[in-house]
Amino acid sequence: MNNRKEYLKNVTRVVVKVGTSTLTHSTGLLNYKHIENLIRQLADIHNKGIEVVLVTSGAIGAGMGKLGLRKRPETIPEKQAAAAVGQGILIHMYEKFFSEYGKTTAQILLTREDIEDSARHLNAHNTFLMLLSQGVIPVVNENDAVIVDEIMVGDNNTFGDNDTLSARVTNLIDADLLIILSDIDGLYDSNPRINPDAKIIYNVQKITDEIRESAEGAGTDLGTGGMATKIKAAEIVASANAAMIIAEGSTPNVITDILEGIEIGTLFERNIDNIDLK
Repeated sequence: MNNRKEYLKNVTRVVVKVGTSTLTHSTGLLNYKHIENLIRQLADIHNKGIEVVLVTSGAIGAGMGKLGLRKRPETIPEKQAAAAVGQGILIHMYEKFFSEYGKTTAQILLTREDIEDSARHLNAHNTFLMLLSQGVIPVVNENDAVIVDEIMVGDNNTFGDNDTLSARVTNLIDADLLIILSDIDGLYDSNPRINPDAKIIYNVQKITDEIRESAEGAGTDLGTGGMATKIKAAEIVASANAAMIIAEGSTPNVITDILEGIEIGTLFERNIDNIDLK
């Protein structure tokens, strides 16, 4: 793939996942500058006729700020309490900012069962499509207050992280592209936080063991999804023949630039055969 603009020109439905590190300051308090920039871009691409779904992290981080917590809670009840407070803050904030651009939002809280159970899957699919057909921008999160997503990874009812959730949503609504916004500007050939000579990989045609190994390392203290979870998300998306891009969320105009074909972040091409199965 030599021309991203050509590759992405037919995208009509996109899922954007934004991580906690993009939504909050290191203090845990919300970063309104980044959030406003994000929403302005989403409203702009929506005006171009592209259907948009936002998968958001940040409920616990937002709750931390409201509750005056200086570090991420450690126990499950503390995290759930922070998420319960933070979810309301997040949806109110999104509704307020989007309304300034004339956009209507809808909050959707999902669990793994909602997608894996055939009846719930169909209901969720139909709800998303109806909202999108009416010009609504769905704002999605896992129901952290009662189902422990980022809180207790591995529970059968959870996705384990919002990278996986965003990939499942991409497949659920038959989106063309998943954009994951993080605190790192793409996939590197080694961990850039350890190796100063690490080089970014702008395009991935096939997810191999070498690609998986290059994803070692973790994100910030506020989030839970490292690069390995993003590779997993890319595999899920590829299984439905959709593409995925990882990029740094704090970069100005990152979403609009991506959709204009500018080479930003790492593109995982849409190809159901691009996974090197073990």
